[in-house]
Amino acid sequence: MENEALIRFGIFLGLFSVLALIETAAPRRILSQTRKARWSTNWGMTLINTLTLRAMAIFLPLLAVGAAADAQLNGFGLFNALNWPLWLEITLAMLVLDFAIWAQHLITHKVPLLWRLHQVHHADVDIDVSTAIRFHPVEIALSMVLKIGLVYLLGPAAVAVIMFEIMLNGTAMFNHANIRLPSRVDAVVRRILVTPDMHRVHHSVHRHEHDSNYGFALSIWDRLFGTYIAQPADGHDDMDIGLSWQDDRPSRLAWSLKLPFSQK
Repeated sequence: MENEALIRFGIFLGLFSVLALIETAAPRRILSQTRKARWSTNWGMTLINTLTLRAMAIFLPLLAVGAAADAQLNGFGLFNALNWPLWLEITLAMLVLDFAIWAQHLITHKVPLLWRLHQVHHADVDIDVSTAIRFHPVEIALSMVLKIGLVYLLGPAAVAVIMFEIMLNGTAMFNHANIRLPSRVDAVVRRILVTPDMHRVHHSVHRHEHDSNYGFALSIWDRLFGTYIAQPADGHDDMDIGLSWQDDRPSRLAWSLKLPFSQK
C-alpha cells in the first residue's frame, strides 16, 4: 500500500489532537502535573522510539507491514496456505493480533525483566492521551520483533496488518485519554472496546488493579481470562495513578529512560 506510513501518521496525529482538545475542554480528572513537563517527555520518548524502529529497519528491512508482504510473496504463514476470503482473513488476523498484544501485555507484568521496561509506561503520575505513546524504546523494539515473528507465522495480508496498527494506536490513545464517557455509553462501549474508565484501573498504584484490564483494543480477553476489574476501589476521582514509590521524576526524559536499569 503506497504512502501507508503517511496515512497512519495522519490518522494518529488527527486523533491525538481531537482527544487532546476534548481533554482540555472537559477533563475526567484534574492532573497533578503540567502538560508541558509530561508531554515533552512522552513525545521525546516517541521520537526516540521512531528512531529506534528506523534503526531496526536497517538490520531488519521487513518490519510488520513489510513482513506481511514478504510472507504473502513467499507463501509463508497459515493464511497464505488456507487462501480464505480476504474479509475473513482480515477479521481473524486482527483478532489474533489483538489477543497477542493482550498476552504480551500480561507477560510484561509477570516477568520481572520485562516489567522493568514496562514500568516506564506506568510511571506516568497522570494518565492522558500522551500516556499512550510513553514506552521505553527497548520495549518497543522487543514488541516489534515479536510482531514480525507472529506475522510470518500467520501470513496475513498487508492490509490486515495496517488496519490492525491503526486500530491499536487509535484505541490506545482513546482508552488512555483523560475523558469521561456517560456511564450508560461506557457500559455499552466496554462490552466491545476498552474504555478510558476501564483502562484507568490498570494504571492504579494498587498492584491487584494494575495487574488487570490488560486490553488495548478489545475488552473480551480480560473478561474471558478473569483479569477484568470494572472500577477502581478508590473511585476514579480519588485513585492514585502510577507506581507507589515514585515522585515527580517520571516527567524527566533521562530519568524515564534510565528507570529500567535503576534499583527500583
